[in-house]
Amino acid sequence: MTKKMLAVRKVAREPGLVVEEIPVPVPGDEEVLVEVQAAGICGTDLHIWKWDSWSRQRIKTPLTLGHEFSGTVVEVGSKVEHARVGDFVSAESHVTCGMCYQCRTGQAHLCPRTQILGVDREGAFAEYVCVPEKVIWQNDPGKISPEIAALQEPFGNAVFATLNQDITGKSVGVLGCGPIGLFSVGIARASGASHVFASDLNETRLALAMEMGADATFNPTGGGDIADDLVEANEGRGLDVVLEMSGSPIAINTAFRAARNGGTVVLFGIPSDPVEIDIAENMIFKNLQVTALNGRRIFDTWYKTRWLLANKVVDLSPLITRTIGFEEVNECMPMLAEGNACKLVLLPNHRSPAGVEKTEGLSEIDDSSTRGTVTHR
Repeated sequence: MTKKMLAVRKVAREPGLVVEEIPVPVPGDEEVLVEVQAAGICGTDLHIWKWDSWSRQRIKTPLTLGHEFSGTVVEVGSKVEHARVGDFVSAESHVTCGMCYQCRTGQAHLCPRTQILGVDREGAFAEYVCVPEKVIWQNDPGKISPEIAALQEPFGNAVFATLNQDITGKSVGVLGCGPIGLFSVGIARASGASHVFASDLNETRLALAMEMGADATFNPTGGGDIADDLVEANEGRGLDVVLEMSGSPIAINTAFRAARNGGTVVLFGIPSDPVEIDIAENMIFKNLQVTALNGRRIFDTWYKTRWLLANKVVDLSPLITRTIGFEEVNECMPMLAEGNACKLVLLPNHRSPAGVEKTEGLSEIDDSSTRGTVTHR
């Protein structure tokens, strides 16, 4: 008899998700079967839950969602060489072809034939997930919890964007405090930035930015020019590095204006529409170094990610708003949509008491990583 499991799936071309019983996948010769311990919910999952225009064009139903996860290997295919039953693992969500120009020149994260877990193939919002061995990432069970291990995939985006340039001793601005922006605040603080400033429209996220180590935060809804505020906070000088993580046209232009002459702007947020920029005044005449990035380097970024988290150089536990069970997905998705949560983590077979927030049992917060007490608006 075929074994069954529970999974969170998109089965109809309409808003919402369902929890249903489906067969446990059988690994192919080069695949491993992982019993999922934790899975993070991200913006992509939110898009699919909403069933927006992107989802309608990209997603083929039925589909099990989820691409951020950790778990234990319980079965391996006949040609698997490195993964072993009992290994505590996560996975790179981008399954690349290995043969294109990008894959063969160290840019696999840009592979045009990429298949993404939970988007193009079955994902990890399930009791078990089957993935190719080539994307498996070994975790140290003694140094990282399942919840934090599940966040390595998105955390790697922030590692890639933030550490793409030297930020030690530099002033850094992070515009947009979604999960990736908040990760970047923690990375910048841990990497020795002289000042870390953060901006967002959401006060809950700004409070989290302070908890992750920001010196000061700014909310554009309070009036005034955020670019001028950032410069003033940085002792009257433009910022050395500005990370634009929101994709907002206003924030993108603020990033260019807030950067000092000869500074660096990293564009990581994705605008929904074309953005108008004064290239002459805000880029060329300022001699800015402008970098546009996406994803993370496979697997170069993962090694940095593992070190930062396993050694608790950056603590992500303040950003896990709540752990939930499969049956709570539809009721909790609005928390993300309304900006009232940072990261929600699914735990298979877990039942969370209604209203309980903040995960218990995660690594303790290092109070020394938090600087400053004043929030600027």
